[in-house]
Amino acid sequence: MKTRSSTKISAKWVPIFSVFSFLLGMLITSRMWEPPESNGQLVSLSRNEQELKVISKDCATSKPVQDKDVISEVYKTHEAIQHARSLDKQVSMLQMELAAARSTREMGASDGSTATTSETSSEGPPRKKAFIVIGINTAFSSRKRRDSVRETWMPQGQQLLRLEREKGIVIRFMIGHSATSNSILDRAIDSEEAQHKDFLRLEHVEGYHELSAKTKIFFSTAVAKWDADFYVKVDDDVHVNLGVLASTLARHRSKPRVYIGCMKSGPVLSRKDVKYHEPEFWKFGEEGNKYFRHATGQIYAISKDLATYISINQPILHKYANEDVSLGSWFIGLEVEHIDDRNMCCGTPPDCEWKAQAGNICVASFDWSCSGICKSVEKIKYVHSKCGEGDEAVWSALF
Repeated sequence: MKTRSSTKISAKWVPIFSVFSFLLGMLITSRMWEPPESNGQLVSLSRNEQELKVISKDCATSKPVQDKDVISEVYKTHEAIQHARSLDKQVSMLQMELAAARSTREMGASDGSTATTSETSSEGPPRKKAFIVIGINTAFSSRKRRDSVRETWMPQGQQLLRLEREKGIVIRFMIGHSATSNSILDRAIDSEEAQHKDFLRLEHVEGYHELSAKTKIFFSTAVAKWDADFYVKVDDDVHVNLGVLASTLARHRSKPRVYIGCMKSGPVLSRKDVKYHEPEFWKFGEEGNKYFRHATGQIYAISKDLATYISINQPILHKYANEDVSLGSWFIGLEVEHIDDRNMCCGTPPDCEWKAQAGNICVASFDWSCSGICKSVEKIKYVHSKCGEGDEAVWSALF
């Protein structure tokens, strides 16, 4: 009888078969998990595409900005800026008025003045309103120069008062006092003042090397006495046409912080043996450098707020050797408009004469070589006859 034989797997194949089954299971498992990851990426890509389509549709259907809307916004912004500037100017003017009143009160207190009349308020005497205050810088030894000015471009007596009353133009010779109290020099000025009544006495000791200090005190004193639109400093050897000066300044009346004159920038002189030597030359950089722009000292004008600024800050304003440089330095760092007007520095005939014949009458005339009119006592009448504007010009001028 034939017997059935069963097939048996050798024991050595069992481990190999187990490993093969494990690897086959891992392969099948990894393949089964791949589709969900791929499907997730497809879903994410599909979603992104739909979002982009929605955004594109929104951009395409949104209301475009109209040109007129842009123009309207620009116009509104411009109006706001202009309004802000106007307010800034008004605030600046109010601050200057307040500072000027404070300065006036302090000067009155330092002088020991008190309220004694009905016209005087509790804060001191009220300032007189003016258009221009002109201070003619002069010295004790310059009597003949003053008389030559009085005989030419500066009105006298009742005409001087009329000029103040009708045109708002105040003119005074400015001078301090001598180092000796009640000296013969001071008494001579007192006598001259009693005769002409055209001086502005300053709390200042006269001296050539003290011109910077004198300039500060002039502006401070003038601001305390007069509420003017402009304050002018001029030397007593310069010829001035008042009508043209007033018309020139009137063109800048609405501007804040203006500084008007013939602007220059001369060399800083370090040598001690030359005129206009600058002891503090090292402050201006290397040797051979020039000064910053400033108006020449023969004549210049500054607006009320700048004069008030000088009055308020007088004790701490630095003085350089040259007065015109000092004035220019006080405005460094401020928002000041420098106006270079060459009609304020014409030469003497034939220069100013040719310009007058051409209808361009000069504001002021002098000789650069002399820093004024050379031999002004003898020559200023000739300059006045050739380059003057005429006696009625200031009265008929509109400003």
